[in-house]
Amino acid sequence: MLDIKDFSIFENHSNFDFKGFLLKIASYWKWFLVSLIISFTIAYQVNIRKEKIYGMQTLISIKEESNPFFTSNTSLVFNWGGTSDQVNGISTIIQSRSHNELVVDKLQFYIDYLVQGKYNLEDSYGAVPFYIDIDKSRGQIANTLIGIKFLSESEYEIRIPFVANSVSILTYSNNSYSNTAVQPVEFIKKYKVGEQVLLPFLAWKLQINDNPGFYKGNEYFVRFNDFDGTVSRYRGINVSSEDKGGSILTLGMQGTNKARMVEYLNSTVKMLVKIQLDGKNQFATNTIKFIDSTLVNMESQLKQTGNELKTFRKDKNIYEIEGGGTKFSDKITDFDVEKDLVARKITYYNSLKSYLNNSVDYSRLPAPSVAGIDDPNIVANVSKLITLSTQRSEMAYAVKSDKIFKDFDNQMRAVKDVLLENIVTAKSSLLYDLSLVNAKIGQAESVVKRLPEEQQELLKIKRKYDLSDNIYNEFLKKRNEAEIVKASNLSDIHFIDSAKDIGGGLIGPKTSVNYVLALFLGILIPLIFVFGIFFINNSIQNADDINKLTQIPLIGVIGINKDSLSLAVFDKPKSALSEAFRGIRSSLQFLYKKQQVSGSKTLMITSSISGEGKTFCSINIATVFALSEKKTVIVGLDLRKPRLADEFNLTTQLGVVNYLIKQNSLAEITNSTDIANLDVILSGPVPPNPSELILSEAMRELIEELKQKYDYVILDTPPVGLVSDALELAQYADVTLYIVRQNYTKKDMITLLNTRVKRGELNNASVVLNGYENKAKYGSTYGYGYGYGAYSNGYHDEDEKHGLWKTIFNKFKKNN
Repeated sequence: MLDIKDFSIFENHSNFDFKGFLLKIASYWKWFLVSLIISFTIAYQVNIRKEKIYGMQTLISIKEESNPFFTSNTSLVFNWGGTSDQVNGISTIIQSRSHNELVVDKLQFYIDYLVQGKYNLEDSYGAVPFYIDIDKSRGQIANTLIGIKFLSESEYEIRIPFVANSVSILTYSNNSYSNTAVQPVEFIKKYKVGEQVLLPFLAWKLQINDNPGFYKGNEYFVRFNDFDGTVSRYRGINVSSEDKGGSILTLGMQGTNKARMVEYLNSTVKMLVKIQLDGKNQFATNTIKFIDSTLVNMESQLKQTGNELKTFRKDKNIYEIEGGGTKFSDKITDFDVEKDLVARKITYYNSLKSYLNNSVDYSRLPAPSVAGIDDPNIVANVSKLITLSTQRSEMAYAVKSDKIFKDFDNQMRAVKDVLLENIVTAKSSLLYDLSLVNAKIGQAESVVKRLPEEQQELLKIKRKYDLSDNIYNEFLKKRNEAEIVKASNLSDIHFIDSAKDIGGGLIGPKTSVNYVLALFLGILIPLIFVFGIFFINNSIQNADDINKLTQIPLIGVIGINKDSLSLAVFDKPKSALSEAFRGIRSSLQFLYKKQQVSGSKTLMITSSISGEGKTFCSINIATVFALSEKKTVIVGLDLRKPRLADEFNLTTQLGVVNYLIKQNSLAEITNSTDIANLDVILSGPVPPNPSELILSEAMRELIEELKQKYDYVILDTPPVGLVSDALELAQYADVTLYIVRQNYTKKDMITLLNTRVKRGELNNASVVLNGYENKAKYGSTYGYGYGYGAYSNGYHDEDEKHGLWKTIFNKFKKNN
């Protein structure tokens, strides 16, 4: 049946030693200090190497401007959708590829003008004393720094370091790449300012700006970048509205060169104004083109009719012929003009119907007014169709959403269907008007036929001439109206605040953010390491670890021996380390008394594995007994790996093994030391069968003989975790001290100790924590001199503070 105590192991593991963790973190303060110094140094270097980032803005308004010459006859432009639709459309155009291609090409912002700064190349557009006038039809070396050094005010030197046998060249006229062969050496050549440079990889003229300042001896750099890549960067221009649905737009850019951003922001708005105004004038432009093409035909026709009239009048008394026919001529001319107007309207409707049915681009439709059509439904719908078609074509490169295009197509289809219905209705009415005019003309012509033949011929010629002249004048009038409308149109886009460098605009780099990040990482990185050490390290760290893992009492804590000698108590009897061993002596006397051990007393000292300090503890525990005037002997029973001879500088080869094999007596193997009342018996030569020797009856005789001679017998045994020798010697020990070394002994070894004690393999066992470093690093302490800090002043000898090299030398000497 399970007992509740069986689950104690889970309770032990679930308890997180938060205090110990904090103390451990504090003990690694040097790590944190170094980490913070490194992280802040990196942050500082990053900050000073980063170029300053500026932000520039321009503010524009979008206001629907009506034409001041707007009348039912002259208005050739019709704005649809309202201001909010215009704002959305303009925002889209500003970020479109086609729009930014126009601006980048106009400004030639694919050319970088650079100077060498303290840490890197800096964009110096607007600050260099020159500009490059390139031949776009010729190739320019792509993405390569071209050094320009002014040897004088009128002469400069080009330097290009070629590292391969060919270079890539870029032709900006068609945005194409190609390669050309070069020599893999540094190209150097001198040119005059303004001289045409014609090379297989370069074609330009270098011109000096107005007021260039002093530039002789200065070196600059030029680089030709990919056109599409440059356009992509400038498409990132930020467009925001002051309020939802508002007509105020803020255009913003961020970069390292304020002059370049100011130029681009203002140029993009100017280009936008031009595009928008061209769109508003599209109706008038289409009308003017249509009228111009018609006037060409009308001029030839008018000239031909005039020649006929001139020929007819030759050698004739024109006044006698005209007499009596003038009134008929004027009347028929009026009818002809009326008929032509109706016919032109019908022709326009037929052409419009055919265009609507057979085309998808309606941006080139002429205005209905060219045919004398003033029907508001026709004019409005044609204007709307032109506007929608123009907007759709402008969005082709900026918008990838099929839904938006479908919306435009649906709107245009709806307008087209309405127009087709309007055309049917208008044509039926015009055909009726045409029949009435034809009837009137027929009546007039029947009267004219009664006139003399020459009068009829003259009326016929004049009729043709007057009709052509009236039509020509009418088209000239319409053209003038279109020109007036075009000239008087105003853009809907206006500058409120143009972009301007007024000395501010600095927005980066965010140095404070980098320093905060450095602080965070400087703490986090060592914290992760400490966290890993704390949780991954399975070694004993402090007394609390021992108390959690075993019920065996902890009777002492031994600090680190910072000197190379093992006789710590004898060398420094007033040190804190010596007091710790005296504390263990007091605890041992209490244990002996509790076990009612009288007379000579034995103490076995062992550990889990080698290196935990059991020999060091054996020597110093024996020393404190000897200093209390008790006859004490240390018996080296680690027959496999003896060390006592080195600690006491003994050269004899005799020891326990010689006694056990009956070669020498106890007196012969016993060695006196410089410490009064302390003798040492070495282990002797390494035997082939140490376990059998320990199990022999001679071992019992040795212990009995020692107990008769000494007050305290200290048995320095091998580790129980490696060999079984110590377990065989446990029967001779009144008390067993199990040495645990801080940050060395694994916690699993304590489980092994519990098992051996539970089985009775070790008698009267107690634990000693050896190699304890300090309170701040590992938590609670036990024993004299540890944990009292400055309060121990005057009771203990102060430990000498060694330098780095001294400490390394002592450790090396101790290990060897």
